[in-house]
Amino acid sequence: MTRAQPIPVVRLAPGDLLRLGLVGLRTRPARAVLSALGIAIGIATMILVTAIPASSEQALLEQLTRLGTNILQVTPVVSDPPVKLRPESVAMAQRIGPVTVASAVANTNTPVGRNDLDDDYSGLTVLAAKPNLPEAINAHVGSGQFLNAANERFPTVVLGSVAASRLGFTRVEAARPQQVYVGRSWFTVVGILDKTPLSPDIDRSVLVGWAAAQAELHFDGSPTVIYVKADEAQVEAVRKVLPATVDPELPGLVQVSLPSDGLLAKRATQATLSTLFLGLAGVALLVGGIGVANTMVISVLERRREIGLRRALGANRGQIRVQFLTEAVTLSAIGGLAGVAVGALATLAYATYQRWPVVIPPAAVVGALVGAVVIGVVAGVYPSVRASRLTPTAALATT
Repeated sequence: MTRAQPIPVVRLAPGDLLRLGLVGLRTRPARAVLSALGIAIGIATMILVTAIPASSEQALLEQLTRLGTNILQVTPVVSDPPVKLRPESVAMAQRIGPVTVASAVANTNTPVGRNDLDDDYSGLTVLAAKPNLPEAINAHVGSGQFLNAANERFPTVVLGSVAASRLGFTRVEAARPQQVYVGRSWFTVVGILDKTPLSPDIDRSVLVGWAAAQAELHFDGSPTVIYVKADEAQVEAVRKVLPATVDPELPGLVQVSLPSDGLLAKRATQATLSTLFLGLAGVALLVGGIGVANTMVISVLERRREIGLRRALGANRGQIRVQFLTEAVTLSAIGGLAGVAVGALATLAYATYQRWPVVIPPAAVVGALVGAVVIGVVAGVYPSVRASRLTPTAALATT
């Protein structure tokens, strides 16, 4: 009597396994769409709850930055006789690694008037200024232009907002040059600044080019105030080394302002919102995962007869597991892509409406896509294992 030959195990190619896993999606398109929609809503929620607060945070941080959170002021200690900063101190401050901008102004102790007959404009100060001063103090030119390499050597001035008002200027017209009388020379007005909340003294100042002040006003080149803008994370470290950098011989005669209180507020805001974002993102992913798991469990209960028939025709447990796991991962991937697209568009629309900068954290996008796939794997494990454990007789006997 011959022995029965064992039935060989048929191994399916990866392509066949993928097509097999998509059978349930093709045969039940409405259920697949609704399931993917539930996942998309969860992922879109994740993008929204991270991107919209991130956009709001960026708008808030930009407002706090305008308060000078990364700006320091260096001045000589008040003493008798007066102490002066070195002429090269600005360039020395610029050499500090985290420093992004170093600029300066200097009081020329020169009178200014609307004409050569009236120079009694008390409260206005004539300052020599470096061309990069606006960048250092977050100032903006309201009319005309600021001092630059082309005009700073010539008798030209830029007026602060208060100085312009007192001298009778509202705007600069290139076709009709206007002048003010500084010291004993006429200077052409080339620009007017908007208000500078960070440096009110600049509002009441008449700014002259550094080289022009030396040539026309007998300025000795020693700055009165040095403005230093540094990397926010290194502001405290920069403050510690500035005195010795500006004046290596007598650092005790140099004083540096404290960082703005806005810096502490900014850091507290970043820490608080970052924790909030992580919590909201986790909740959104959890909701999406529960939806996928629920869908797949119900799918197994609905398709017991199909599973029994496939087992009776020779499908092994591994093939059943792969089928349901593939369905779960595919649903999650499709829902994840759709959710990211919807979330990004909704964020763009809302941020634009609020006039915020649009910020969609790349980590949130990558996390949403990866999270969707991981959710599909995790949520599909139990249903796929449960489906594979059904015996053909038990599954076919289910009504």
